[in-house]
Amino acid sequence: MLRFTTAGESHGPALISILEGVPAGLPLLAEHVNAELARRQRGYGRGRRMQIEQDAIEFLGGVRAGETIGAPVAMLIRNRDWDTWREIMDPAPRAADPELRRRAVRRPRPGHADLTGLLKYARDDARDILERASARETTARVAAAAVCKRLLDEFGIRVGSHVVHLGGIDARRPEELPPDLAAAADASPLRTLDTDAEREMVARIDAAKREGNTLGGVCEVVCTGLPVGLGSHVSWDRKLDGRLAAAIMSIPAVKGVEIGLGFEAARRHGADVHDEIVPAADSPRTGHVRRVTNRAGGLEGGMTTGEPLVVKVAMKPISTLMRPLGTVDLDSGARAEAVAERSDVTAVPAMGVIAEAMVAFVVAQAFLEKFGGDSLAELRRNHDSYVSDIAARMGRQGD
Repeated sequence: MLRFTTAGESHGPALISILEGVPAGLPLLAEHVNAELARRQRGYGRGRRMQIEQDAIEFLGGVRAGETIGAPVAMLIRNRDWDTWREIMDPAPRAADPELRRRAVRRPRPGHADLTGLLKYARDDARDILERASARETTARVAAAAVCKRLLDEFGIRVGSHVVHLGGIDARRPEELPPDLAAAADASPLRTLDTDAEREMVARIDAAKREGNTLGGVCEVVCTGLPVGLGSHVSWDRKLDGRLAAAIMSIPAVKGVEIGLGFEAARRHGADVHDEIVPAADSPRTGHVRRVTNRAGGLEGGMTTGEPLVVKVAMKPISTLMRPLGTVDLDSGARAEAVAERSDVTAVPAMGVIAEAMVAFVVAQAFLEKFGGDSLAELRRNHDSYVSDIAARMGRQGD
């Protein structure tokens, strides 16, 4: 079972990512992970934190001589500004404890986990909540998923994303996406493929920054090269669309997920929603068939069809505003302005990279469930045998 867990706080000494279930023999270097971490930090509209941190991992376990060994892959990502926050975030008690430490948060921010978490966990300082609820935690997710991407790449499976909406501006989606979607999107400061929309988005971000406001948006994640049959129709918790939706919705500030046409499918007739099937002699991984369209987004009955997996992800505006919203002062009980932590104007381009990460993890998990194997060589034999079998079965039915 492929699974990962993360630990660490936004301004703590480090973040930790542990990925279990990776087969032995996968070529893996720190550079493979660091490249994904760097992609997460880019994007017009990001705050000063991205100038401070230059995320890089240190392998603590699971990798030897440039290859995975079958053990959990453990990675450490140090926070470069830890010394600045040591007095505030030090795990050890101080002489002044249990008094609140410096930079205590007693004016919770609307839209964030501050108040609900403080009440749920019986804390006096909302910093105990916001430090873990921070999107900084997604750095560790991207690290784990970078290993998953490396595994999928061995089988010709690629995951990329691009921004299709930001701050009220729609971007045109090209008729045909570039073969390396991630690289093409990364060439834009907003990770969009529409240069005209990009200029309007930049202007909208600049205006929001002057107003002390924030912006949300939508990205599209596309996964290509998938074989038919990942996931399952037999039980609700094995359906791949449900698993993808849960993973995507776990990203901070994400409020919506669509697969394929998504909500648009509810507005159309059936003939304009479903994908007709035709022979495809050059596609063994799909059983030598293909869909004429891909309105289903690469999933039918909770399983991959072999068409590109297409997921749209909607992110709300970030909840930390430089022009704070109203809240309650927990010391006096009176109305007050929420605390203003350092923040981005928008993180939609970065969210696309994080959404890629969660899609890559779920797909890799389903891939390993389907094909199994303790080593990369065994996994490859199982995969190749399956593809050969489905290709032959469809060939026999055509005789």
